[in-house]
Amino acid sequence: MSGTLTLVATPIGNLSDMSQRAIDTLGSVTVVCCEDTRRTGLLLQHLGHSGKKYIVINEHTEHDACEHVVALLLDDIDVALVSDAGTPGISDPGERLVKAALNAGINVSAIPGPSALTMALVISGLPTARFVFEGFLPRSGSDRTRLIDEVATEMRTVVLYEAPHRLEKTLVDLETACGAMRRVVLARELTKLHEEMWRGTLHDAVKYAQTTEPRGEYVVMLEGAKPPAPPTDEEINDALRDELRNGSSKKDAAAKVAAKYGIQKRHVYELALMLK
Repeated sequence: MSGTLTLVATPIGNLSDMSQRAIDTLGSVTVVCCEDTRRTGLLLQHLGHSGKKYIVINEHTEHDACEHVVALLLDDIDVALVSDAGTPGISDPGERLVKAALNAGINVSAIPGPSALTMALVISGLPTARFVFEGFLPRSGSDRTRLIDEVATEMRTVVLYEAPHRLEKTLVDLETACGAMRRVVLARELTKLHEEMWRGTLHDAVKYAQTTEPRGEYVVMLEGAKPPAPPTDEEINDALRDELRNGSSKKDAAAKVAAKYGIQKRHVYELALMLK
């Protein structure tokens, strides 16, 4: 027998978004893992719950706290995990604890609810059938450069989180990598009184960031890159000649060039047969 670890989504701004099931679960457990005991304590006080044992789990403490929390769970004590706002485990602590609990054979569940990622995406006006979430970009260095280069060629909608004081720098870097006319949507203060959705090009977004005092964490949603134009027959022939000069047969050259451009091998082979 063991307790259950339950990830509980909490409001990202509007307290009315707290589900009844989440309220009941936070009331029934004796241990609550959270990022900030003061913030979570105020939430539980608002909900009419008190007398909880709090365990701080943030980016600095999660690794060391896992063993303690797992021990409580193995002692048949139910534990709830919350973040400061939204769904825990998404760009917030929780991933390590979930993995540790599962490795110990403990039941893990979740109570769905508010999420800035999904809310911003569905009202962005950008394609939602396929998207990629990158969370917070690295602040500097080669990892940041590499990831921004990947984002620039990603054909799905890209969703990022960004702190207000780094918004302008990130938008400038994205404009440099993606071009001035790539569409972008900026969301902030979601579910709150001053909720804002800004839509435009990356060029105009940089101006927005330069002339607006950024407040609150942003969700940045970037339009996917356009599919590359199919190669012309002349480009295919040039690629075929390169392969033939390297010793490939016409059949092998056609296969390599077709794979390179992601096009039908039959057409490439027909072009290869016409080469002299």
